[in-house]
Order: sequence, then structure tokens, then C-alpha cells
Amino acid sequence: MKNLILVAGATGNLGHKICRELTKLNVPIRAIVREGSDPEKIQALEQLGVDIFKVDMSNEQELIGACHDVSCIVSAVAGLHAVIVDVQTKLLNAAVTAGVPRFIPSDFSTDFTTMPDGANRNFDLRKEFEAILDSAPIKATSIFNGAFADILRYNIPLFNTKEKTIAYYDDKADWKIDFTTMNDTAAFTARAALDDNTPRYLRIASFQVSPNDLVSLSEKHKGSKFQLVHMGSMENFSAYNKAQRAADPEGENKLYPKWQQAQYLYSMFLVHHSALNNDRYEGINWSPVEHNI
Repeated sequence: MKNLILVAGATGNLGHKICRELTKLNVPIRAIVREGSDPEKIQALEQLGVDIFKVDMSNEQELIGACHDVSCIVSAVAGLHAVIVDVQTKLLNAAVTAGVPRFIPSDFSTDFTTMPDGANRNFDLRKEFEAILDSAPIKATSIFNGAFADILRYNIPLFNTKEKTIAYYDDKADWKIDFTTMNDTAAFTARAALDDNTPRYLRIASFQVSPNDLVSLSEKHKGSKFQLVHMGSMENFSAYNKAQRAADPEGENKLYPKWQQAQYLYSMFLVHHSALNNDRYEGINWSPVEHNI
């Protein structure tokens, strides 16, 4: 089967970058976009040579038509249940009907497979779709990239350049946290989309860095040594997140309410990659931590 990659979520930041990386590999790309999508973003995709299919996501026949002759679907959609579960399920069903052999879901995140339910709402949605995907007659591959590296520039508690502090929990000052740039994630994903022999899960990181590592890096690259701050136990952190979520029912309708942001930080200290698949493909120059702080 000739390669033809269908990208869902191509007008988003990651989706656009995946399309860009696929064009570098001289692969034909098809993108499904909703009616009413930003025309400038569509034009940017067309300038890359992407074939645009405007579809009604609730129209089964339109989705099946978009999947015709596709060798792999890459989903980079973002949203809550209506997108991560409902839209991806519709796309999956269309893919199966059209005979698409492979599907890469929008699982670009920390490896949630060993995380307990309730620890991270947005990961729970992906686990719900994972069960649907694994019951379908299609080959699935999830790519876990940890956290996107750009968050280190947003004054999160882990690396707060405004307060010059670095947070950690329990005894995890030397706990390595996985970070991958969006560019590196896109480059790896593009190659995985062309690889018929991918396993169910692939794990990558541009770099792995601990709170203690960040202290040393702050002294070298930020002009002063940031203070390492113990924030308590993971058990208390989990309880705090659950209480904050319970007190904010409106946050269930938001993609990144404050308690969800805290759940992401909790996830960083809960699980990390024990082994990486970075060397699976050639031609990726992984971005070092020094370029991302």
C-alpha cells in the first residue's frame, strides 16, 4: 500500500508541525478540517502541499470518503470528551470501514497507561478512547512524549523563573521528568506514521531532567541558583487536586482549569519513561534542555 497520511487536527500547532515534517519526507498528506476552520491556517497547510478535506465530523460517509486509500491516520486533535472520545471514535469507525490499516491517536502526553483513574482528567479521556481503539480491527500506536518542553518557560512551579524556585514532591528531587519539544514530537510522529512495524506504544523525550538538575541549570543559564522547594507528599498533592476539582464543577467544561494544570504537574512526578525509543528513527536532532529553559 502506498503511503498516504491523513492528519486530524492539522490546523492545531502540533498537527501543523506533523504535516510540515511529513512534507520533508515527501509523503502525500490529507488533512480533514471542519467547516468554518480558520482560513489562514488552512492556507498555511495548502502552502505545504496538504490536500484539504472539509468534512462534517458527524457525517459518517464524508469521514469514510476522507479515509479512502489512507495508509495511516494521525490524530492531533485537542479537546474534552466530545473530541477525544466522540470525534476520534467516529474517525476510527470510518477508518475501519475504509480499510485504513493504522491509527495513531492523540495521546501525546505522559505515559498514562499505569496511572490510576482520576489522577488526570484529560488522561482519563484518552484511556477511555484507548479501550475503544484496542477493540477495533486496526493497528494502533500511541506516542508518549512526556510533557511538552515549552511549559518550562511558563513559570510553572517546577521551574518558576519569576520566583526563582523549583518545586518537588516526596523524596523526588532526583526524579527524572520527560520533556519533548513539539518539533521533536512532530518529527518522530511523522516517521512513525510511515513505519508499518510500530509497537502499541512508543516513548520519547528530547531530554529527561530532575529538580536537582534544574537547580544546576538555573545557576549556569539563568544567572542565579534557584531555590529547591519541597512541596509536601504526593499523597497530599493528590488529595488537594481532588478537592480543588470537586470545588470547581464548571472546570469540567474547560480544557485547562487550574486543577487540571495541577494534575499535569502531579503526573510528571507520578510516572516517567524507564526506556526511550528515541533511536528508532534517523534524522532527528533532539533538542537539549539548555535550549528550552
